[in-house]
Amino acid sequence: MARPGHSTAWLPLLVLLFAAGATAQSCLSATFTGGRTFLKCNQLPVLGASLHWTYHAVNGTADIAFRAPSGADGWVGWGINPSGGGMAGSNVFIASQTSGAVSVLTTILRNTTPTLDNTALSFDVPVPASAEYAGGAYTIYATVALPGNTTSQNTVWQAGPVSGGRVSQHSISGPNVQSVQRLDFLSGTSTGGSNSRLHRRNLHGVLNAVGWGILIPLGAMIARYLRVFEAADPAWFYLHITCQISGYVLGVAGWGLGLKLGSESKGLTYTTHRNIGIAIFCLATLQVFALFLRPDKKNKYRVYWNAYHHSVGYSVIVLAAVNIFKGLNILKPVTGWKTSYIVILATLAGVALVLEAITWAIVLRRRKRNQAYGGANGTGVQL
Repeated sequence: MARPGHSTAWLPLLVLLFAAGATAQSCLSATFTGGRTFLKCNQLPVLGASLHWTYHAVNGTADIAFRAPSGADGWVGWGINPSGGGMAGSNVFIASQTSGAVSVLTTILRNTTPTLDNTALSFDVPVPASAEYAGGAYTIYATVALPGNTTSQNTVWQAGPVSGGRVSQHSISGPNVQSVQRLDFLSGTSTGGSNSRLHRRNLHGVLNAVGWGILIPLGAMIARYLRVFEAADPAWFYLHITCQISGYVLGVAGWGLGLKLGSESKGLTYTTHRNIGIAIFCLATLQVFALFLRPDKKNKYRVYWNAYHHSVGYSVIVLAAVNIFKGLNILKPVTGWKTSYIVILATLAGVALVLEAITWAIVLRRRKRNQAYGGANGTGVQL
C-alpha cells in the first residue's frame, strides 16, 4: 500500500492538470461559421475572451478568430502592438453593430483615449477583416502579416460600450487594464504581458496591505498597550521597532513598485491613490528619521516629540487604510481579498478595544495605589 503522504502529494498536480484540460477543451470546442477551423487557441485571462489562430510559416501570416462576450450595444476589439507592451501604439480591429449590421473598424491607438477613425494598420492585412454577432458574443475574423516576421507579438484586447452609434471609452480599471499578453503564434505559449503586470499589481497591493495596513498598526498597538505591563519592559519597545521598521520596508517596496507601474501606464493615472501613497511615504519617512531625534524621557521637549510621534503615526495608519481600499477598488480582485482585509482590520480594532479597557483599568488602579502611597507619606504624588 502506498504511503498516505505519497498519494496526497499528487492531488494538487491532478487538480492543475484537470483545470488546464478543462480550459483547453472549452477553447478547442468552439465552432465557427463558414466551416472555419483553427489549429491553436488561447483562453485569454480576462474579459471572457478567446483567441483562435492558424500560423502559416511560409509567408509569416496568421488567420485569426477573436471571440469575446458583449451586449448588442457594446463593442469588442483585438490587436497587435508592434512598438510596446501597452495599449498605446496598438493596431486593432474593433467590432460593433448599428441597427443590427455588424462592422469592423481598424485603427491605431495613438494614446489611451483616441479618436477611433477607420485607418489602415501598420502591418499588412491580406484578407479584409469581418465580424459576426451571435450568442451574446462578437467574433472577429482577420488574416494578419505578423509585424517584423516574428511569431512572438504583444497582443491586446478590449470590450466596451457603444454610445450614439460610436465606440465609447472602455472601463479604465479592473480587467480592462489587464488585457495585454505577449503571445508566440508558433508555440501557442503566452509570456509576460498582462500576466506579469497583473502579478506585479497584486504584489504591489500585498506589500502595501501587509506593510502599511497590518504591521504599522500592530506596532502602534504594541507600543500603546504592552508598555503598560511592567513585565513587558523593554521587550515591548523592541517589538514595536521591529514591526514599524518591517512595515516601513515592505511599504516602501510596495510604494516603489506602484511608481514603476504608474510610469508604465502612460495616460492612466489614479491621482488620488497616487497622492495618498506619496503622503504616506513622506510621513512614514519623517517618522523613521524622528527616531534619531528622540529626546530623553526627562527632557522638557519630550512631550512635544511624543505629540508629533503619535499624530504622525496615527495619520499614517488612517491614510494607509483609506488608500488600501482605494487600491482594492482599482485592482478589483476577487471579493475574498477585500473581505480578508476587512476581517483583519476588524480583528485589530476588536483586540485594541479589549486592550484599551484592560490597560485603562490597570493604569487607574496603579494611579489610585500611587496616590494612596503618596498621601501616606505626605508627598501628594499625582501620576
